[in-house]
Amino acid sequence: MSGPAPYRPFRLGPTAVETERRADGSILMRSPVPLGPYPVKITDRLVETARAHPDRVLIARREPAGGPWREVTYGEGLQIIRRLGQGLLDRGLTPETPVVVLSGSSIEHALLIFAAMHVGVPYASLTPAYSLLSTDFAKLKQLTALLTPGLVYAEDGEAFASAIEAAVPPDVEVVVRRSPPPGRTATLFDDLAATQATGAVEAAAAKVGPDTIAKILFTSGSTGTPKGVINTQGMLCSNQRMFNAVLPGMEDQPQVLIDWLPWHHASGGNQILGIILYNGGSLYIDDGRPMAGAFDQTIANLREIAPTTYFTVPKGYVELIRHLKADAAFRDHFFSRVGMFYYSGAALPDHVIHELNELSTAAYGERMVMISGYGATEIGPLGLCANWHTERSGLAGLPVPGAELKLAPFGDKYEARMKGPGIMPGYWRSPELTRAAFDEEGWYRMGDALAFVDAEDPGQGLAFDGRIAEDFKLTTGTWVNVANLRGGLIDAASPLISDVVLAGAGRETLAALIFPNLVELAEAAGLPTDTERAALLADPRVRGLFQEVLDRLAAKATGSSQRIARGVLMLEPASAAAGEMTDKGTINQKALLANRKAMVDALYADPPPEWAIVAA
Repeated sequence: MSGPAPYRPFRLGPTAVETERRADGSILMRSPVPLGPYPVKITDRLVETARAHPDRVLIARREPAGGPWREVTYGEGLQIIRRLGQGLLDRGLTPETPVVVLSGSSIEHALLIFAAMHVGVPYASLTPAYSLLSTDFAKLKQLTALLTPGLVYAEDGEAFASAIEAAVPPDVEVVVRRSPPPGRTATLFDDLAATQATGAVEAAAAKVGPDTIAKILFTSGSTGTPKGVINTQGMLCSNQRMFNAVLPGMEDQPQVLIDWLPWHHASGGNQILGIILYNGGSLYIDDGRPMAGAFDQTIANLREIAPTTYFTVPKGYVELIRHLKADAAFRDHFFSRVGMFYYSGAALPDHVIHELNELSTAAYGERMVMISGYGATEIGPLGLCANWHTERSGLAGLPVPGAELKLAPFGDKYEARMKGPGIMPGYWRSPELTRAAFDEEGWYRMGDALAFVDAEDPGQGLAFDGRIAEDFKLTTGTWVNVANLRGGLIDAASPLISDVVLAGAGRETLAALIFPNLVELAEAAGLPTDTERAALLADPRVRGLFQEVLDRLAAKATGSSQRIARGVLMLEPASAAAGEMTDKGTINQKALLANRKAMVDALYADPPPEWAIVAA
């Protein structure tokens, strides 16, 4: 009997760790490997690549949607960036009057923010949901008032007209690629990009250093109000050096990424854009999303562009596997040059790694390394990485070179705290929030719990152990470990569950709001995959599947904090418009529980409603 297929060669960095245990119960962990040098600003690497490889693609996007790829090379891109930089300098923009981008990922968006960073003008990319899905523009007004922008960019002025009117002061210049907003004077992007560059551009660039503010990146607000994280040039550059230190295979060839992760989040805006600039790679913007009605665009893009590394959230891998199984030609193309998979943002179901390995083995006789990392917007975002061959999901990993971790006792858990060059200096114009974010020794409080995979062998790494802010107490006085319980339910029903939100704060028992994977659920129940959602979730065969899972988990539970007493299959998906779904496809639990309060109250009624699934 032959063993598992070998892994496709991809260079992995060191995994050594030094551990120090303190008398107060805290544990310090760091890599003994020095970080190594990195540039003073991220656009230094862009300039280097433009000189050495002017014809290499910097960034590309299908235009119009579904049409041919429009590509901008490094040589072309640098010329445009210098002209845009001159335009920003001519307007007298400063760190007190940053550039604000309202629209999503695009070639113009990228070139504008690269230009801003090159000449030392901070920028902030805001989620388009604040402009296009909101009706009162409350968050957009809040953030633009905090930022005091000197220039605001939107791809389509007409589409963003209401948001601009509501939240952008009339004396702030608006720049659009097309369709100026009615009743508002606006500058066309092409006119801004036609500015004649002078020596002032490189003079300004020469003054940009590691402490220069590169951007203000807002947190998702999944556990509260979005906070503006100050990102310095040193943060961005050191974080890319850290990433390459643990994954040196990224440097072995120019990276070709096709990616949808939004740029107003750290994963897309720092990690993906940073990989491209730091390693001289090419980014093909994917306008698809791993959600109903939007993933076909991703598949169409992947049929043309085979990535060298693939990044997405767990939901994206679940959707991708379905298409890889259905089309051997697509499978072979997708795996043709990919060297590594990377996921973040949520727990990865165990079956995903196994199925990807089966598919890649069938295509090329090799498995692909699946990497996970741990971090936050406030740390650049990478702090820990599980950079070794494993089929275990949910790992946070070990501290990367240059980063230090403190595990501070918190009840029966350890709270993660970080130090290093990738840590933010603070929140934008929020001194009180900044002070609260750091402990008395200057460690940044991550707000997460981490647990050792093996307490006797720290070298086996750490696993995510839940958000401190998400855990809650039942009226029995016992704490509920939300991450462990949620992950256990998802794994027990794999691959039938997309996500779970747990309810029960201030109650005697736990309840689960279950968001199913409809196609897998229909197949498991022996129903047509196009069965209408309401009919599918009401079918006795479907309910029976989840009844069996809840009963099985309840039988193993040792107390009320581990026993899910009731569940409901969610008829209405999480709504991005209502703030229940982030742009990365993860659920904002706080918002969802607040919006669905009436349903949660009904779920706890006695006797339970007929639509509830009650554990035996």
